[in-house]
Amino acid sequence: MDAIAAAQVLSEIGYLLRQDPKEVFRAKAFSAAAWTLAVERPDLDALHTANKLTTIEGVGAGIAKVLAGLVETGRSSYLERLRAETGQPAREDESIIDLTKYQGDLHSHTDWSDGRATMLEMARAAKALGYKYLGVTDHSPRIKVVHGLDAERLLAQSREREQVEKEVGGLALLQGIEVDILEDGSLDLPDPVLELLDVVIASPHVKLRQEESSMTERMIRAVSNPNVDVIGHPTGRRPGSREGATYDFEKVFREAARHGVALEIDCDPARMDLSPEHARLALECGCNFSLDADAHAPAELAYVPMAAWLAGRAGIPMDRILNFRPLEALTMIAK
Repeated sequence: MDAIAAAQVLSEIGYLLRQDPKEVFRAKAFSAAAWTLAVERPDLDALHTANKLTTIEGVGAGIAKVLAGLVETGRSSYLERLRAETGQPAREDESIIDLTKYQGDLHSHTDWSDGRATMLEMARAAKALGYKYLGVTDHSPRIKVVHGLDAERLLAQSREREQVEKEVGGLALLQGIEVDILEDGSLDLPDPVLELLDVVIASPHVKLRQEESSMTERMIRAVSNPNVDVIGHPTGRRPGSREGATYDFEKVFREAARHGVALEIDCDPARMDLSPEHARLALECGCNFSLDADAHAPAELAYVPMAAWLAGRAGIPMDRILNFRPLEALTMIAK
């Protein structure tokens, strides 16, 4: 049993458990174990043969039993039961996501805002994974606690980006921002600043319980901004702890498709946003997607292989996911 395939099973179990607030702690345990598998990629067959699955960090007896079942049969009866109980079964029209063709992550954070690593550390981690590019998309100023970047700090960061890109070599660092979508749908930085950046991710972070019609207009205004490339974690939800925004998803998704704005599948286990159901609707509306870790530390880049099952469950073909495109073919570079 391949460690990444097993990580995806544990990740999906964690995702389904998060639907029940009473299971949040167990959900976190499965997600943490999935992360360990995605980062360390242990030989599960050898560990099972030696009866040492519990030597993997975060793998207790219960998770070891799930892994043993995967090694022995290639399937998990526990996952199948959870799918049935939550009404979220596997589908016959799922797509195949080949992560060996993943070119780069468009959404990451550094210690310029709320990340826990330097740009150099994040770049080295991305290069080690074989990425061709990494979007450096720290926060905009709106949320004070994350020490977001205004125009002046973005300029200073661009100088560091040039230095890091030279030092790492072979990895393109995309100068970007994760800009807040304000309550009226305007963005947290002016257009003359945004238009200078390689990638602009516009995300809803606050006032997520805004009335549905107002939220719809807010999101439509955001996707209509010509400088926006991606809508980050489009509902802002955190399953098991925070409901996401509610709006006319089909209307917003169709507008995003019309304006060439991709929708993000944020692979952070606490987010998994878009959900498979919303991602499938967005696909039907003609949208492209960005499959991102939203990493705040180097190891968190492993969120993508943990959660690639989500894009597959939604039936999204790889040619509709920006991250599988070479740098020169990225939509935002061509804008």
